[in-house]
Amino acid sequence: MDFHSFIEQINGVLVAYVLVFALVGIGLIFTIYLGLPQFRYFKEGLNASFGDLFKKGKNKNSGITALQAMMISISAQVGTGNIIGVATAINLGGAGAIFWMWASAFLGMATILAEGVLAQRYKVWQNGHYIGGPAFYIKLGLKKKLGAKFCNFLAGFFAIAIIIALGCAGQMTQSNSISGSIHQAFGVDLKITGAITAIIAGFVVIGGVKRIARFAELVVPFMAIFYVLVAVYILITFHENIGNVFSMIFKQAFGLEAVAGGAVGIGIKEAIRYGVARGLFANEAGMGSTPHAHASATTKNSVSQGFVAMLAVFIDTAFICTATALIILLSGADLSLSGIELTTSAFSIAFGSIGVKLLAICLVFFAFTTIIGWYYFAQINVQYLFSNKALPIFKVVFVLCIFIGAMLKLDLVWSISDLCNTLMVLPNVLALFLLAPIVKKELVKFNESKKK
Repeated sequence: MDFHSFIEQINGVLVAYVLVFALVGIGLIFTIYLGLPQFRYFKEGLNASFGDLFKKGKNKNSGITALQAMMISISAQVGTGNIIGVATAINLGGAGAIFWMWASAFLGMATILAEGVLAQRYKVWQNGHYIGGPAFYIKLGLKKKLGAKFCNFLAGFFAIAIIIALGCAGQMTQSNSISGSIHQAFGVDLKITGAITAIIAGFVVIGGVKRIARFAELVVPFMAIFYVLVAVYILITFHENIGNVFSMIFKQAFGLEAVAGGAVGIGIKEAIRYGVARGLFANEAGMGSTPHAHASATTKNSVSQGFVAMLAVFIDTAFICTATALIILLSGADLSLSGIELTTSAFSIAFGSIGVKLLAICLVFFAFTTIIGWYYFAQINVQYLFSNKALPIFKVVFVLCIFIGAMLKLDLVWSISDLCNTLMVLPNVLALFLLAPIVKKELVKFNESKKK
């Protein structure tokens, strides 16, 4: 057995038997413990995210706004997983996987609410703005319960895992997706695409958190609206299939209809497994990545940013992931095709010869915004472990990873990235579980303040 096969075996066990159960479990716990916050605080999420959008002088502080933090979060959440991951879920789990993707997002909204609250509760001021995330709330929040030494180990373990997963290996995989899609659609050399991607990304991140936030605030809404409009075009073009598609989703989700897909004998078990797993990877709730964005926001209280985080998961799944699912299912593409082939087929059916080029453009936007969001999350953990002195070195490594990743076959890198993604979850979920009373206490304070 070679090293790649060994890593893949570990990933198979961790994802199927640890990751999914841990994330679904913590989502259920917070959904019940916090009293269905997805419904109770959805309106607060809208107000916290967009309430100050048209107010003058809305953010005179040195931090970033709640909306900017949300856009950085979405920029990381909305990636190739929203296109390729959703297609893979349908291929392996049938149309019913989409229902379970929605269900996992519903639970994830409660989890990420807790992450957002804790990120704000344990953030620290550094170099003119706030930073925070799981490493910070593990170290600062759990030291009385688990001891300072063990908390320092857990926080360091998380920080190393996310630097590898998102800061290095993840950048290579996203860059590879960009260069591959551009080469297939337009015939551009991989090195040229890699160099251009690295230069643009370097320019954005060198400007610091303010430039990253501004980039996300400008690009993410355009990207999301454009992709949703593509789905709306599909809805209009294939409107006669809408009823049948939604009927198929719900019937196959509960094993009430035979499934024709890439795997033999697809049933309710496969629908749940692949729908939940791909949904969790797409919205990143519980994985410990997006709290870094929400910690940086200047807000009235810790709870309001938790509401913003919750809304980000809803947008990611209800609009972007669902858009991909509708494009595939309404177009009538052959569901036995896997991953990118399935999405490409759907775009080609819907848009003809320009379908491949249109998909490539969407993939470029999705992957590039993920590169920027993931860099910011990794940067904070570099600061946590090594201080600001290490940032210039990390930025050089970041740019090199983008350039190199554009040209190589990355099967092993993908596997290492997946492994470190999973390893991030373990200390984060433990911290969320142990700090759940803090989250509830903050919500109680928020509710009491509303009554005054």
